[in-house]
Amino acid sequence: MAMVSMSFSVNTVAFPNLPRPNRYPGMAFASLSGKESMSLGVRVIEGEGNLPKVVLTSSGGSEAEIYLFGGCITSWKIANGKDLLFVRPDAVFNKKKAISGGIPHCFPQFGPGALQQHGFARNMDWSLVDSDNVDGNPVVTLELKDESYSRAMWDFSFHALYEVTLNTKSLSTELKVKNTDNKAFSFTNALHTYFRASLSGATLKGLKGCKTLNKHPDPLNPVEGVEERDLVNFPGFVDCIYLASPNELRLDNGLGDLISIKNTNWSDAVLWNPYIEMEACYKDFVCVENAKIGNVELEPDQTWTAVQHMSIA
Repeated sequence: MAMVSMSFSVNTVAFPNLPRPNRYPGMAFASLSGKESMSLGVRVIEGEGNLPKVVLTSSGGSEAEIYLFGGCITSWKIANGKDLLFVRPDAVFNKKKAISGGIPHCFPQFGPGALQQHGFARNMDWSLVDSDNVDGNPVVTLELKDESYSRAMWDFSFHALYEVTLNTKSLSTELKVKNTDNKAFSFTNALHTYFRASLSGATLKGLKGCKTLNKHPDPLNPVEGVEERDLVNFPGFVDCIYLASPNELRLDNGLGDLISIKNTNWSDAVLWNPYIEMEACYKDFVCVENAKIGNVELEPDQTWTAVQHMSIA
């Protein structure tokens, strides 16, 4: 294993009432050596807004990009160069808000609630702590721990590890959250995945029979129902939770790609598209999110683990 450690100051703009931590302007980005980079298929470079970005390249020619700010995967390109993820044109890379697109984290709160929207993990700097290569497939592990910024909102000690594995035709993530506090805590969670798509042609298979909580038109009073369609499409504004969803969904993105979305321990799914509320880009993506809508309860020293495996047919 090649060990890499990074540390960056924590953003406070998304929660402006918190004290601003010390800044270290001009801090050099840590990086793998050239030899390690070639052998592991892992590079750390400056991305948009001069933010550190981890680039993974498999021996089969696929590529993925991960910003340490938010631990956000912003790109997954298969060998032909097509990017299967989508980043919104209004996304900013200045740490004043979460990166809008790719695969943002929603931890320790999915959606609105007592904390800021979708929690704080997507507004904090993660650290790259490990890198490896398994048969030509690069693997990296990112880490997030509590600090003053998070504890001002959610007063618990935790340790999260996010392992990302790139294969020629797949991208896998494993998220582990450990309670390192001396008291129990609970959380909800999701991976808010934006898939590049043609909205008019995109369909999703695998949700028939699931209980639904439709948050449109009133997100505070979702309407209960049951999904009756074999193929779910996106005819307009969509914001719907699917409870106890299956461990595999199949997305036809309407652009000629069939994507399998498998999961372990992500018990629910969420579909979202803002329709004309986001006129500049709503036709170009759909969100299919693995989620844990009900509370995860963790006693001290307990760990919760969930896996997402996306592959191209």
